Amino acid sequence: MAKIYYEKDADLSVLKGKKIAIIGYGIQGRAHALNLKDSGCDVVIAERGGTPNFEIATKDGFKPVSAKEASGICDVIMILTQDNVQPVVYHDEIAPAMKKGAALGFAHGFNIRFNQIVPPKEIDVFMVAPKGPGSLVRQTYEEGKGTPCLVAIHQDYTGKALAVALAYAKGIGGARAGVLETTFKEETETDLFGEQAVLCGGVSELVKAGFETLVNAGYQPEVAYFECLHELKLITDMIYATGIQGMRRRVSDTAKYGDLTRGQRIIDEHVKKEMAKILKEIQSGAFADEWIDENKKGRPVFNKLMQRDEKHLIEEIGKKLRGMMSWIKG
Repeated sequence: MAKIYYEKDADLSVLKGKKIAIIGYGIQGRAHALNLKDSGCDVVIAERGGTPNFEIATKDGFKPVSAKEASGICDVIMILTQDNVQPVVYHDEIAPAMKKGAALGFAHGFNIRFNQIVPPKEIDVFMVAPKGPGSLVRQTYEEGKGTPCLVAIHQDYTGKALAVALAYAKGIGGARAGVLETTFKEETETDLFGEQAVLCGGVSELVKAGFETLVNAGYQPEVAYFECLHELKLITDMIYATGIQGMRRRVSDTAKYGDLTRGQRIIDEHVKKEMAKILKEIQSGAFADEWIDENKKGRPVFNKLMQRDEKHLIEEIGKKLRGMMSWIKG
């Protein structure tokens, strides 16, 4: 069983007298920075001037500086830019300025796991990965709650890497909900798999396939949208709060029976074999190589597929129906 840390296991005073650099003021960066600031930490924001995020950071009361300047004056450096941007920012700005004995942090292990960033031995390297979007990290903190986090140590040069990581997790509110110990390898591989096979790739294709099946059979696309996409939130909310069996206890017996007898016809052995294949591509580094190469080429496949799905009927219908419900905020 994995070890789980809570607030009693984390000492926020470990960060006292230390400056924390947040590299990138996106959705996660803003949440981390504001939560840490509200927890009494000394936070420095690194963001490029002239960008929307720079303006947001300024409005939030920060005085953003370059990543190089922040890395030179801070003791803890948390990289929260996009995965594909991190290696360039690290090599060009962070690495030349980082102090010996500093702590370098990540919220996702991709660049460490696949050797796009290879830190010097004279620093600590840790990960604190909230299991939720930045908006939720901020919201739960403000509500006095917290978003669960994963914690991992890649290098422990000072002997205090875990203490710093747990203090950081406590500072953003994660220790209120629980901080589960893992490794960079495990976090990266399971995170990529979850995104591809279930949470994003799996769900997106399942929703579109259901929608297309109903529309091709002559049903109204608006009705198909409600049945295959809109109501998905109702089901996932129940699963989120009570588990799969909890969801089943909250739907009709007809829905239960259809679930139990038909679900395995959709997610069958072929699907499971394809999931295993996807996992092997992640573990071997094949997916990472493909994604890194895609970025170097200017994202031709990525852009083509995004443009294709922008034109899908489900997007057209969804935009119209969501416009009827002013309480749904995108």
